[in-house]
Amino acid sequence: MDEEIKKILDDHEKRISALEKIFAKGRKQTTKKGISIKEFILAKKPEGDVQKTLVIGYYLEKYEGLDSFTAKDIEDGFRTAKETVPENINDKVNLNIKNGHMMEAKEKKDNRKAWVLTASGERYIEHDFKKE
Repeated sequence: MDEEIKKILDDHEKRISALEKIFAKGRKQTTKKGISIKEFILAKKPEGDVQKTLVIGYYLEKYEGLDSFTAKDIEDGFRTAKETVPENINDKVNLNIKNGHMMEAKEKKDNRKAWVLTASGERYIEHDFKKE
C-alpha cells in the first residue's frame, strides 16, 4: 500500500510540475508590454473625433479584447488617452456606421447599445485611413 501511495504522489508531483511550467510561460507572455491607447492614437494620427472614435473602437477590440464596445467604453478610451471627450459620442459612432466602419453589435452590453467594427472599418484603420 505504501508503494501505491508513493506512486500516486510521484505522479501528482510530475503533473503539478508540468502545470507550473505551463503557467510560468503564460505569465511571461502576459507581462509583455503592449502599446497604450495614447500611443496607438498617436501612431494612427486620426483627423477629428469621428476617426478618433473609430481608432479607439479598434483599440478596444484588438488590444483590450472586447467583443463589442459601448459609448461609455469609448468615453473611457478618450479619457485614458487624455483626449477631449466629444460632446456626443453616439453621433461619432453613427457617422462611422454611415461610412460602413462600424455596426451595431448583435447583443447589448451591460444593457446598453453596443457596436463592433466592420471588416472594412478594420482595414481602414490598418491602412491609415486610406480606402482600398
